[in-house]
Amino acid sequence: MEPVLEPETRELVQACAAGDRSAQRALYDRFVRRVHFLASRMVGPNDADDVVQNVFLQVFRRLDQFRQESRFETWLYRLAVNEALQHRRRNHRWPMPTLVEEQAPPSTEPRTGLDERELLERALEALPDDLRLLFVLREVDDLSYRELAEVAGIPEGTIASRLHRARQELRDKLKSLGWEERT
Repeated sequence: MEPVLEPETRELVQACAAGDRSAQRALYDRFVRRVHFLASRMVGPNDADDVVQNVFLQVFRRLDQFRQESRFETWLYRLAVNEALQHRRRNHRWPMPTLVEEQAPPSTEPRTGLDERELLERALEALPDDLRLLFVLREVDDLSYRELAEVAGIPEGTIASRLHRARQELRDKLKSLGWEERT
């Protein structure tokens, strides 16, 4: 079997497994932004730091379980997804609109770039966890269908239909929030 790890990542993983603190820091620094981005999409920005901390604690405790048969990122994302879902279950926190959001009247003004970003954030929050996860990992991190299947724990053949459903639901949620599709 051909190795799937980049040589630099392989060296970092091996040094981390041997207890090298500087390697642990380097591995953390290399992947923390991606894990944080995923965590904030799964649990919201307020809880993302807690999830990230727990993910990296697990990484360093479970590094001996990483079999190097897939990319390190795929294994890391799987840990991050599991931790985010457990965090949501433990804390029973589901996205709730703030009072300001509830009181804001719908705008008749055309949307600007910042407004569109906010709309996207709200629409993503409203997607079911499994669809949001697949959408973010595919569109932001450009994971392959095979990698998505590994992270999500579903058959590779199911990925395309779930991504299609995620895009459709995202489009519907955006429209319900006032976004107008450009033709």
